[in-house]
Amino acid sequence: MKFSDLEAIFFDFDGVILDSTRIKTETFKSMFVEYGEEIVNKVTAHHLKHGGVSRVEKIKHYYKDFLNKPVSNTRLKALAEEFSSMVKDKVVAADWISGAELFLKRFHQQVDLFVISGTPQDELLEITARRGIAEYFQKVLGSPTKKPNHVKSILEENNYTAEKCVFVGDALTDLNTARETGTHFIGIQGEVAFPEGTIVLPDCRELAATIECI
Repeated sequence: MKFSDLEAIFFDFDGVILDSTRIKTETFKSMFVEYGEEIVNKVTAHHLKHGGVSRVEKIKHYYKDFLNKPVSNTRLKALAEEFSSMVKDKVVAADWISGAELFLKRFHQQVDLFVISGTPQDELLEITARRGIAEYFQKVLGSPTKKPNHVKSILEENNYTAEKCVFVGDALTDLNTARETGTHFIGIQGEVAFPEGTIVLPDCRELAATIECI
């Protein structure tokens, strides 16, 4: 696809723009360490396999299915807020994924860019503002709305053609979002094994060139 034909790029955030995935993983571990190594291992494995899923859904699942302790909405909200307080400053200070900063600076005035993340939207807005990168994006969107719903809304609102848009992500959730909405997909390699045939890059340094080859 010629870059001039590209209408929009949807970016996941953690592990795609900022090298912050490990921060979230370590925080989940610390929140469940009191329940022992087996639980921590289950939490870690699930979290890594389901990148892009909101922390609220994950915490609820861990309590109900791993600990056999259904959690009230009040308690769930408190746990999610605790998680947020533990990660926010660290994410703001996280390193860039290689090539991401240059890509955003170079192309944000040539093509519409969006963040579509599983991070709570208010938190995501604060992080991008504090990091000084909110200006690069048309919208910064997070949970509780699901990623496919965000993308579908943006496609409709802007009259974009899905085949002229790309989703860039590091999780199967992102790949499934691209498949559901009809956009192209480029994976950024983290700890997920994408299906054979998926376009996967080690980071964002060759992102522009790869888009040209789709």
